[in-house]
Amino acid sequence: MNRLKLETMPEIPYALQEAINRLRVNVSFLGNEIKKIMIVSALPNEGKSFVTMQLWKQMAESGTPTILLDADLRKSVLQEKYGIAAEQGGDIRGTSHYLSQKLSIEEVIYHTELECGDLIPNIDNVINPSMLLESERFEQLLKYVEEHYRYVFIDAPPLEMVGDGEKIGSLCDGAILVVRGQATSKKIVKNSIRQLQRAGCPLLGVVLNRVEVSKGKYYYKKYGGKYGGYNYYADPYYYKE
Repeated sequence: MNRLKLETMPEIPYALQEAINRLRVNVSFLGNEIKKIMIVSALPNEGKSFVTMQLWKQMAESGTPTILLDADLRKSVLQEKYGIAAEQGGDIRGTSHYLSQKLSIEEVIYHTELECGDLIPNIDNVINPSMLLESERFEQLLKYVEEHYRYVFIDAPPLEMVGDGEKIGSLCDGAILVVRGQATSKKIVKNSIRQLQRAGCPLLGVVLNRVEVSKGKYYYKKYGGKYGGYNYYADPYYYKE
């Protein structure tokens, strides 16, 4: 199997590492039937790709066989943001290549420097990937990774922008919704939850991102109290996407 390197994986502060670690632990409490987890936001620039990457990284470092599937086929940011490159040079084939070409699944799964962390990147964005995500090949891909890994974390496009997230969610065991504090309205969050319900995708929790620590209680009342208390705080001083 080919290997990838992540050349610009940032070192994040201890407090933020602990926030992600709490999220990882809570995911592990969800039960053995929860394997395919979509991580999604309502709007762009809420931090869902960052949360996906860091959760995948910590889960793999814990010794749990984990794969990250980049299914944001319209505007993936992972390659540019994390410097994803082939370890031995050459071209990289990813999600859109598998769905649109006659490649085997093994050709688009890559090992990384994390012993238990594999990755299916999306290298070439697609203008209209809806048909690809509705294809039998996408279902076959999800079935394969579900059988070979304990966790599959799927980076999906924002729910409010296109219908891709709903389609992906309909094939997942649940979703984690990333919400940007003091930016995303309750109305939009509620609509995103309705979209997940319509897709038959259980809401596993809400990550409240870019929250000022001193205002944590305010945001808990504003968001957590309304949506079942699923919230994890990340200080905006430490990370901005």
